[in-house]
Amino acid sequence: MVTKIRLFIFEKNSSMIKRKAVKKSLEYKVRITAITDTMQVLSGKWKIHILGTLLQGGKMRFMDLLREIDGIAAKMLSKELQDLEMNQLVTRTVVDTKPITVEYEVTEYGKTMEPIIDEIANWGVFYRSRLHGKTE
Repeated sequence: MVTKIRLFIFEKNSSMIKRKAVKKSLEYKVRITAITDTMQVLSGKWKIHILGTLLQGGKMRFMDLLREIDGIAAKMLSKELQDLEMNQLVTRTVVDTKPITVEYEVTEYGKTMEPIIDEIANWGVFYRSRLHGKTE
């Protein structure tokens, strides 16, 4: 059974505004909800960058991540890593050394993001070459 939902589009026709109902399927609603969920998990300036860095570099220490990601503050990196850990995309391991070392690594579940991040990177290369003529 396919449930229909109604969305209303307001069109300005001359001086009159009319309401036009648009029927959308349950699949549409599920897809939009999934996109919203994904955007909430990956929201912010740094999460995709952090995941991409960890996917490329493997297990990394906090300070290595901080050095690798240009422009991120330590406090922001810490917060973003906590969010990624809470969403089970990254694991945090405390190594009992002197001084204590903390390492971060992408989880198996987090590795499912790799094709998406690869496509974002590919699009970025395409964008840069198309608009700027650069492939840095």
